[in-house]
Amino acid sequence: MNNLKKIFSYIPEVKKPDEKRVDFNTKFKWTLIVLVAFFVLSNIPLFGLSENALSRFEFLQIILAAEFGSLISLGVGPIVMASIILQLLTGSGILNIDLTKEEGKRFFQSLQKILVFFFIIFEAVVYVLMQGLQPAPGFTFLLIFQLILGGLAIFYMDELTTKWGFGSGVSLFIAAGVSRQIFTAAFQFIDQQGRVCLLNFKTIPCTGKVLVLIQSVINRLPTELLSSGLAIISTLIVFLVVVWAQSLKVEIPLSFGRLRGYSIKWPLSFFYASVIPVILTAALVANIQLFGSLIENVARPCHLGLECSGPAKIASYFGFLGRFVNGQPVSGLAFWIGSTNLLELFIRGGLLTRFLIQGIVHVLFFMIFSTLFAVFWVKTSGMDAKSQAHKIIASGLHVSGFRQDERILESILDRYIMPLTVMGGLAIGFLAAITNLIGALVSGTAVLLVIMIIFQFYQNIAQQHQMDMHPTLRKFIGS
Repeated sequence: MNNLKKIFSYIPEVKKPDEKRVDFNTKFKWTLIVLVAFFVLSNIPLFGLSENALSRFEFLQIILAAEFGSLISLGVGPIVMASIILQLLTGSGILNIDLTKEEGKRFFQSLQKILVFFFIIFEAVVYVLMQGLQPAPGFTFLLIFQLILGGLAIFYMDELTTKWGFGSGVSLFIAAGVSRQIFTAAFQFIDQQGRVCLLNFKTIPCTGKVLVLIQSVINRLPTELLSSGLAIISTLIVFLVVVWAQSLKVEIPLSFGRLRGYSIKWPLSFFYASVIPVILTAALVANIQLFGSLIENVARPCHLGLECSGPAKIASYFGFLGRFVNGQPVSGLAFWIGSTNLLELFIRGGLLTRFLIQGIVHVLFFMIFSTLFAVFWVKTSGMDAKSQAHKIIASGLHVSGFRQDERILESILDRYIMPLTVMGGLAIGFLAAITNLIGALVSGTAVLLVIMIIFQFYQNIAQQHQMDMHPTLRKFIGS
């Protein structure tokens, strides 16, 4: 343990602010700087890249906040994978870390950094050696080095946002990437051949759904009209449902022991674990599909009946992950936990029984794993009843009508927090899976994520602004 702590002390980190609460302008400045840096890095191509087989995985790009073929091809994948593994190890009791103490939290965070660094190197090597990002002759190690640099940049930008900005960098990067994808999907006016459809709106097909909708009305194409119209409508429906669900909450009445007659309501959101469970579940699906595709590339000689030995032989043992055609899973685990746009298939007459079964499996997978990750996240991130009770008591608050005792407050919060965690995990998993199946301007999960993340950012900004405007309230709540 002491050796590990000694190693942790050598890991570079972003310095925490000296102030207990960073002011609004500082948080806004650093969030904006990180956001601009993210878009700049996403437009820097990898030097020495000859072929980008990963460019087909649009779903992976959105969930991992990556831009395959650029310096940030790894995206937040290493951060999310490290979080998944550490959450599972801690939640199952394999790692016994006391997160109620400051020392335990620091150890957990340091261990997570080590895992992130490992996955940055591991995924960079896997992407290149398994030909997801194929290097030009002699550029293999340079390509891996660039990917590692990009992964480290994303990691430290995430840490900078967490300590000096609004929310977390992971959420910020995903929201930025999805927002860009939604805008492109709605208003893209350049087709795959590089032609600008606005120059000849009647004959050159557009790819943006809003423009396709207008074109289909002009050219009297009912199938295209229905397809593009449903994509736009489903996106709007998801937006309204999620915004409504975000307003569902349980409010615990609290009063100040030092200020008689003054009380506040402590809100517990229905989606108590927020968007984190969906990010982790979607990232798990994305990584299974990604590694399944990369492994299939290595095992291809075995599938074609050629000489099967060495890495190809080992990779063939992972055939249960699935087979892929043009980057899309057509069988195996990657297919059954994945999703297909059922409305699009129904409109075009291609809806088969296997796709309906896939849809059911997809919904169940998302609901189960979103619930598991929600429970693990609440228990390991200081959102459990005991941690919240300690935070409330430390702020000088107590439940109206009860004496100021942390154990009493913990028992009251425990009635709500765990049921909300489970119900919220099931509900958000169901919403994410259904929106994947009904189709939207981009992946349904991505639409759900960006709405919830932006709403969460709005709440953080509003709360920060309120604290800055009312120093007395900040004194008692922010301490």
